[in-house]
Amino acid sequence: MASAAIASTGGSRQRWIQLALGVVAMMAISSPQYVWTLFVKPLQGATGAELSTIQVTFSILVVLQTWFSPAQGYLIEKFGIRTLVTLGCALSGLSWVAAAGATSTLMLYLTYGLLGGLGTGIVYVGVVGLMVRWFPDRRGFACGMAAAGYGFGAMLTTFPISDMLKSAGYQQTLIVYGLILGAVGVAVSMGLKEPTLASGPEIRAAAIQTGVAPGRMLRTPTFWLLFAMMTMMSTGGLMVISQFAAFSKDFGITDMVVFGTAAVPLALTIDRITNGLTRPFFGWVSDHIGRENTMALAFIGEALAIACMLYLRDNAVAYVLLSGVVFFGWGEIFSLFPSILSDTFGTRHATTNYGFLYMAQGIGSVLGGPVAAKIHEVEGSWLPVFGLIIAMDVLTGVLALLVLKPLRRNRMMPAMTAEELQPAVAGTSMT
Repeated sequence: MASAAIASTGGSRQRWIQLALGVVAMMAISSPQYVWTLFVKPLQGATGAELSTIQVTFSILVVLQTWFSPAQGYLIEKFGIRTLVTLGCALSGLSWVAAAGATSTLMLYLTYGLLGGLGTGIVYVGVVGLMVRWFPDRRGFACGMAAAGYGFGAMLTTFPISDMLKSAGYQQTLIVYGLILGAVGVAVSMGLKEPTLASGPEIRAAAIQTGVAPGRMLRTPTFWLLFAMMTMMSTGGLMVISQFAAFSKDFGITDMVVFGTAAVPLALTIDRITNGLTRPFFGWVSDHIGRENTMALAFIGEALAIACMLYLRDNAVAYVLLSGVVFFGWGEIFSLFPSILSDTFGTRHATTNYGFLYMAQGIGSVLGGPVAAKIHEVEGSWLPVFGLIIAMDVLTGVLALLVLKPLRRNRMMPAMTAEELQPAVAGTSMT
């Protein structure tokens, strides 16, 4: 079997080293997205902007992280994983340092949003694409572990950043953690490299196997179904991430103490743990029971968790714990979608192809950020927003089983051109 052959090669140790480096790089760029909610209130105070205006920063971050990812994937394939991911980590750290001096929402958009989005996007797409090539036999698990780094990273910074915000203010917090996280990311990125013949012939062969080119992939209904599904799932998760402090305040949770700790920072920490654990877990599950079956299980499970969290929102303990369950049903999209994309369209263009699918998260950030905030401002309640998210979660789970599964079974991959059938030797040995 392929997995046994790969495990017997000297490349087995190297690929685990690459996975570890990739996880740390992802951890270093996760805080701009996952602790953003802690900066919303002080930034509102500093700029005098409304919530929906401030949340545009978050949308710019995620939109640029995602909508530029096809170009970022192309640059990574052209110039090499090490160079581009190192640059991305540096830009991510610099975005916080520069945002500390922002005196207007425009400056905030250009620093925290623009620089942060470009930097984190390079790293995210690059690391996930690299893991697909290093782990052809454990694709779901490896993508899940890489994505888990992005979820776990903020778990380590949530409480320290929350404490420093109270003691030193948001400007010093941004500078200190921007420098620390940028330095860590740059250091580990210097060790990243693509599989070579020395990594083991099986791994190398899988890394350069045939696959559908981006232009051809974009003409298939399967891709656009995946894109719509990822957009809906991204919307719900990013709404909770970006608005958590805001709707928790409306629900009366902000000033409550749970297990001797402030409720919101505790919930955010638990959420980061479950958001990280779910990615390799459901990636591993999908390697065994199938991607679509796993999607239905996780997505509908998230809908149930959100409904329970809303119903029990007067109970602070239940609210905090159920928020973790919500993220356990959401974070796995970052292992399931890249895995099923590579299953369907091959790995030759995996980085660029995933870049196009990853753009769905950019749309989700707009719907879950300023659009959700505007709905709240108009309706005067978060309940309509949560109702829409629950409906999208259920719909996406149903689509996975009833539409995506038969579609992929009947036509796993569109017919490839002669050019696409040629092994992609050029550009795969860059380090």
